[in-house]
Amino acid sequence: MGGISGGDLIFLIVMLGMIVLFVVSFSLFIKRMVVTKSVQNRKSDETNEKLDRIITLLEEKQVQK
Repeated sequence: MGGISGGDLIFLIVMLGMIVLFVVSFSLFIKRMVVTKSVQNRKSDETNEKLDRIITLLEEKQVQK
């Protein structure tokens, strides 16, 4: 009897499914982290530009006095 029994086949299918599910979940997690980080970087850049503009305006105001 060298064949694969029904229980072994079900176990193998379940384990392969779990491995595939792990790989897909992990890749989606990494993708979400990258997208979130890029959004945070963009918002940080916008905030820095606004702060630079405020500093420039304040410096111009100091020079005018």
